[in-house]
Amino acid sequence: MLSPEHRAIIKATVPLLETGGEALTTHFYRVMLDEYPEVRPLFNQAHQASGDQPRALANGVLMYAKNIDRLEALGPLVGQVVQKHVSLQVLPGHYPIVGSCLLRAIREVLGADIATDAVIEAWGAAYGQLADLLIGAEEAVYASHEHADGGWRGVRAFRVERKVRESDEITSFHLVPVDGAPVLRHKAGEYIGLRVVIDGEETRRNYSLSAAPNGRDYRISVKREPGGRVSGHLHDVVVEGDTLELFAPSGDFTLRDTGRAVAFITAGVGITPALPMLQQALDDGRDVHFIHCARHGGVHAFRDWVDALAERHPKLKRFYVYSEPRTEDSAHGEGFITREHLAGWLPEGHGLDAYFLGPKPFMARVKSLLGDLGVPAGQAHYEFFGPASALEA
Repeated sequence: MLSPEHRAIIKATVPLLETGGEALTTHFYRVMLDEYPEVRPLFNQAHQASGDQPRALANGVLMYAKNIDRLEALGPLVGQVVQKHVSLQVLPGHYPIVGSCLLRAIREVLGADIATDAVIEAWGAAYGQLADLLIGAEEAVYASHEHADGGWRGVRAFRVERKVRESDEITSFHLVPVDGAPVLRHKAGEYIGLRVVIDGEETRRNYSLSAAPNGRDYRISVKREPGGRVSGHLHDVVVEGDTLELFAPSGDFTLRDTGRAVAFITAGVGITPALPMLQQALDDGRDVHFIHCARHGGVHAFRDWVDALAERHPKLKRFYVYSEPRTEDSAHGEGFITREHLAGWLPEGHGLDAYFLGPKPFMARVKSLLGDLGVPAGQAHYEFFGPASALEA
C-alpha cells in the first residue's frame, strides 16, 4: 500500500520523468523484450522501432506520477489501457514481469545515487497499486465477455468465409466462428484482437470491426502496410477457408448517445471503425456528415457503399478530399483538408459530435481545425490505431 512517504517520493521524481522518461521506457522495453520472450507477442515491433511505444509509456508513467494522489484525474486513460490490454489478452501473470523490468530500468537509467532503495521501494508500491487496479478492471471485462450472449474468454477459432478487395491497399476478411455458435454483438467502433503464428512466431494485432454487429460474423478490413509482417501475411497468405484466432471485441471509441448531429472525419484506413458507427447513427435518426480523405480514388475504400447509403438516407451528407487525385477521380476537395472545407460541410460546432481517425498528423490537424470552428473538446473524439500519444498540430 502506498504510504504518504511513498507518494512524496513519487511526486519528487516527476521532473526526472519529464526530462528522461523516454530514455527510461526505451531501456525498459529493451530489457523486457530481450529477456522475457513470452511477452513479445503483446508488442508490435514496428511501434518499438519508431519509438511510439516507449513514448506512449513514458507519457503514461508521467501522468500516473503527476496524479498519484488523485487517480480519477487520469480520466479515460485507464479505460483505454484496459481495453487495449483485454484485446491482446494481457493476463495477471504478465504484471510481475513488467514490474521487475520497470524497477530495474529505473535503477539502471537513473543510477544508484538517484534511484535509491527508498525510490525503488516507492515505485514498487506505486506499480503494485496500478497493477492491482488494471488486473481488477481487466478481469471484469474478461468475465463480461465470457458470460455475454455469443461471448467467450481467451482465443476462439474463426474461418475466413470471404476475402474481399476493397481498394488498392485494403482487403476485408469476413470471419465466422468455426463452432457455428453466435458471436458477441460488438459495439460499433470496437476492435478485435487477432492471434497469428508466422514462421513459428506468435504475434498479436488489433483490427477495427468494419461492419455493423449482427450476432453471426465479424468483418475486419486490413491495409497492407509497407513491410508490415501481419498485414502482409493476411493479404498474401491467408485465403478463404483458412482459420484465424480471435479475442473478443474491445474498445471505447464508440458512439455517444447525445442526439446531436454527428460528423465522421477519416483518412485512409481510419475509415474502418467509422463505417458501423455511421450505420448506427443513421439507425438512430441522427444527421450525419461523413468526410473521408484519401490520396486518390484507387485507395479510397468503401466509397460505393457510402454513396449507396447516402442515396437511401437523406440525413447523410458525404464529402471526399483527395490529396493526389487522378484524372479520372471525382472529389469534393483537393489537397489536404482545410478549415474552409469543414466550415462548409459541418453544422455549427456546439450542435455537433465529431469522431475522427487517421494518421497522427491528420488527426492533429483535424483536432486543431475543430477547435477553431468552436467544437468543444468534449465533443471531439478520436482513437489511435497504435500507442496513444499527444496530438499536437
